[in-house]
Amino acid sequence: MTVLVGEFKEFNLVLAIQTGSTGHENRSWVRSFIRYMQNDEARSGMLFVLPSLVFFFVFIFYPVGYSFYLGFHEWNPLEPTPTFIGLDNFQELLTTPDFVRTLFNTFYFVTVAVALMVVGAILSALALNQGIRAETFFRGLYYSPVVTSLVATAVIWLWILDPDLGFMNNLLETLGLPQPRWAASQTWAMPTVILTFVWREIGYFTVIYLAGLQGIPDTLKEAARIDGAGPFQLFFYITVPLLMPTTLFVLVLGILRATQNSFAVVWVMTGGGPVGATNVMVVYLFQNAFEFFRMGYASAVSLFIFVLIFGLSLVQFRLIGARTEYL
Repeated sequence: MTVLVGEFKEFNLVLAIQTGSTGHENRSWVRSFIRYMQNDEARSGMLFVLPSLVFFFVFIFYPVGYSFYLGFHEWNPLEPTPTFIGLDNFQELLTTPDFVRTLFNTFYFVTVAVALMVVGAILSALALNQGIRAETFFRGLYYSPVVTSLVATAVIWLWILDPDLGFMNNLLETLGLPQPRWAASQTWAMPTVILTFVWREIGYFTVIYLAGLQGIPDTLKEAARIDGAGPFQLFFYITVPLLMPTTLFVLVLGILRATQNSFAVVWVMTGGGPVGATNVMVVYLFQNAFEFFRMGYASAVSLFIFVLIFGLSLVQFRLIGARTEYL
């Protein structure tokens, strides 16, 4: 798409130079585009780009725009037309105790999950970057949970952590340790879904951090060792600063994935319970849209999620991006 736009601008500039005119006719994008499309290469390029443009407008641009429109309306799918209610959905959103608790649960889930993913991915990447034998095998082993469906992952861990018949509680009983109720417990439900999600996602970020580690020149580490730096000094003064671009990418992507992909794990393992202990915003959105048929209110929730993720991304770019060191 970028190449096509660049060719179009270049063609427009050449056209203006050849005609020697700067009038309204040559400034018209419509007329210039028509002339541009008379070029065989331009038509071929447009044909290649057209499927992507159609997909974008039909499955991304239109649904997002219609969701924004519904956010200011009250609409049940069984009714013919939405009813305009202004900002009432957003006012209800910010004053409903259920949503406030859902927002807290989401922050809890995302904060803990992203922290565990970042720390675990860095440690895993450091271990894989030591030149160990069968390194390729271990990379595949770490990454294998990522290619597993989130639903399948949740079902497997739900079996393992079954309070009565699960392997984990049978092991704890054998060792004489207390057996939590895991996903059935109001206290343990959130840690259970977080650990399940992190187990599935950590391999993805391990590969990213491994690529970042292998991009750090060995000459910097050798120079630091000559100056007397130990392993911890190498890590905190060489590795961590030079991994800041990778960390920024992992944080932004991690928050996005944790916010969106939490739905499958939470819905399969707890359904948002017990007693709303694991009800995060994407589950709350689904419930209002497809259980209560409050499409307008659910659209307002989706807009809130968008603004929240966008705002958090901007904050991360401002706080971390300013201190990022590039080679």
